[in-house]
Amino acid sequence: MGSSPIAPKPNRPRKRTRLLYEHRISLYSFLVALPALLVSTVLVWMQPWSTSSRLALTGAELFVWWLLALALQEQTTRPLQTLANVIGSLREEDYSFRARNATADDALGELSLEVNALADMLSSEKVRTIEATALLQRVVDEIDAPLFAFDPATQLRLVNPAGEHLLRQNRIRMMGRKAKELGLHECLTATNETVVELNVGESQVRWLLRRSSFRQAGVPHTLVVLSDVSRALREEERRAWQRLIRVLGHELSNSLAPIKSIAGSLSSRVQSTDIDPAVRSDLQRGLEIIETRSASLQRFLEAYRKLAQMPKPNLKDVPLGALVSRVAALEVRVKVCVREGPEVIFQADPDQLEQMLINLIRNAADAVLENTDAAAKEPCEPGALTQVADVIVRWDADANQVMLAIEDQGPGLLNPANVFTPFYTTKPNGSGVGLVLCRQIAEAHGGSIEISNRQDSHGCLVKVVLPRSAYSSTPQTNFRN
Repeated sequence: MGSSPIAPKPNRPRKRTRLLYEHRISLYSFLVALPALLVSTVLVWMQPWSTSSRLALTGAELFVWWLLALALQEQTTRPLQTLANVIGSLREEDYSFRARNATADDALGELSLEVNALADMLSSEKVRTIEATALLQRVVDEIDAPLFAFDPATQLRLVNPAGEHLLRQNRIRMMGRKAKELGLHECLTATNETVVELNVGESQVRWLLRRSSFRQAGVPHTLVVLSDVSRALREEERRAWQRLIRVLGHELSNSLAPIKSIAGSLSSRVQSTDIDPAVRSDLQRGLEIIETRSASLQRFLEAYRKLAQMPKPNLKDVPLGALVSRVAALEVRVKVCVREGPEVIFQADPDQLEQMLINLIRNAADAVLENTDAAAKEPCEPGALTQVADVIVRWDADANQVMLAIEDQGPGLLNPANVFTPFYTTKPNGSGVGLVLCRQIAEAHGGSIEISNRQDSHGCLVKVVLPRSAYSSTPQTNFRN
């Protein structure tokens, strides 16, 4: 077999070795002075001097040339090294260094002046950037609307305190987690400028979704801003069913009143009519049913009329402890214990607030009675342990708001989303008005109400948050569980 010819290696151009700038300056200095040195040396050796004198004079000339070359190199390279250090500091965002001997009389001085001016400008820009970033961070932190930023991998990169409060997690623990893990995946998939409900807790809150894009370090990010529109939507819903109640109530009342009256008249006439007793009994029974159902429908309509015609709160100074104790004493079917909190006097409508507490405690008692056949009948002693009570009422307060909680030992909520839906009820004789009325009273005072299943035990937890003064602040449901 013949061996294949070995291909010759291509001739690679050799890398040219270039003298350093300082060495080139020294070389140029020698070349500039070389003709003078040669002429001086020739003249020295032409003189009738001794050899030692000639060598000494030649050496002195070479030494002087060497000193001049060093001085020239120093004057040429030192300012450039200084400028390089200043520019390096600028690259490292250290704007404290400046070039020396910056004057407008020569080219090197003008270069130093420009570098110093650049350093001053970059320093000012950095200060303005830091101030703008701090201002932006402060604005983001003060915004009540939850704000989130996600990278292309849907990992969380930015969250404000409102977002932490919504998810009830610390931002350190949330950073880097995916939107699906945080329950915010719908924020990235839903249509922009629409209302969404997030699965981030038992409270049903509707949010207006606003989504936009921005770039950070060249990487596209998605900015999500959520606005709580639950109260505005509830207000629109309330107005809608109030109009519906007024129309239906008017029409039904006009019909039920004569029906009840006619049924009563017919019942009286049937009794005095000479007919078969069996037929008379059937007629009377039917007319009584008509009269009874008409009366029930009238009471039903009256309850909804009260809900639709709720007046504005008449604010007065109310001692919370006395009010809670008085209302708790009205419920005798189960054991209601009041865990006393701080002494609080705040502005509210005592009549409306009392009605709200009566409804909430009654609902808690009804839930307890559904869960057990034998409710505790003994009165609750002051300071009693919460484990022996069927219903616990407690409160707390800070400088801006009052927080009231009602716990029960009932079966809990099967469908928390519908607890505040008008006309919705799980009770056989319920009207679906009580909880809607409670929320209407709380929101009329500038507060909020939340109902959820208890985490530490079975049963429900009702949280009511009210401002201490009339509309002093937006309530935050941060009541301790």
